Amino acid sequence: MNQEVTDFIAAVKEPWQRELCNGLREVVYEAVPNITERIQYKKPHFLKNGKYASVISTSKEAVSFTIFNATGLEFPEGLFDGPPERKTIKLKQGQTFDADQISSLMSQAASTL
Repeated sequence: MNQEVTDFIAAVKEPWQRELCNGLREVVYEAVPNITERIQYKKPHFLKNGKYASVISTSKEAVSFTIFNATGLEFPEGLFDGPPERKTIKLKQGQTFDADQISSLMSQAASTL
């Protein structure tokens, strides 16, 4: 794991956002072998073979998680937004995510990177 990403998450103000970021990061590492991470554009980006696999972003009211290379994948209705090639879920305070679902989607999306 990249220390810059660890420091980024530790610096997130809201405890609920830190918890979501750490949980999403864990899912990415479990779902995608040989994933690497770095801070780019002031956000944690996860890469496989040098190509974007996902990114975590925070705002005042949400934690967003974007899955790249998503064309052709089946996403749950109403949970993810965005164009076919990248889908984003926005989690607000009090919301959780289905780790198995995210893991499956990440694994499928990253399998062709």
